[in-house]
Amino acid sequence: MASDGGAAAPAVRVVGGWASPFVMRVCVALRLKGVAYEFLQEQLRKKSDLLLASNPVHRKMPVLLHGGRPVCESLVILHYVDEAFAFAGPPILPADPYDRAVHRFWADYADAKLPTALRTLRGMVNGDKAEAAEQVAAALGRLDEAFAACSKGRRFFAGDGVGFLDIVLGSYVGWFRAAEQITGQPVLDEARTPRLAAWAARFCAHEAVADVMPDARRLVEFGEALRSALEANASRP
Repeated sequence: MASDGGAAAPAVRVVGGWASPFVMRVCVALRLKGVAYEFLQEQLRKKSDLLLASNPVHRKMPVLLHGGRPVCESLVILHYVDEAFAFAGPPILPADPYDRAVHRFWADYADAKLPTALRTLRGMVNGDKAEAAEQVAAALGRLDEAFAACSKGRRFFAGDGVGFLDIVLGSYVGWFRAAEQITGQPVLDEARTPRLAAWAARFCAHEAVADVMPDARRLVEFGEALRSALEANASRP
């Protein structure tokens, strides 16, 4: 929703881009909590003054603005949303300290293994696509096993509802599907990772996710536009 120029800014705003999995995490967390927010769309390859002022250290999205105060980095924001809006909606992080540590471990694992390999598959980074595909497959194989342990036989990593690790890994699903369209090869392979494939379908259908999960074809088009912009910048003297 757009704000009226003469009205006070909404209490909660998200600065980011629709195609970013890290931005999507913030939106899903807020929707899960039932917290209304304004989404401030960043332009492709042009960072806004608000983004730069709100995150002067890393100068990147997402940024959550709560009462005008910025919170940066997607995982930090998920923790913040869970604590700041503890009164609203279901908890995001597991209550048990050990379960919480395990979910954080696998979230860090996903973020360490998946982004660069996915960018290579999409042609955003030079590299061996076969090797990148195997890296993604190996990581998803481990995460398929982690799902069995974390879910305890239920529908999501968090049990009966979407939680922290669901949000972190689920934010990549749109780009998994985009990579499948680009390469013609399965990423979430029902044969190799049957539990994750079924989980991804449930995650995408969740009411907190369905409206913010980007369409794969649109992501492919976005990736092509971004690559063209990067090549144009690189060719400038």
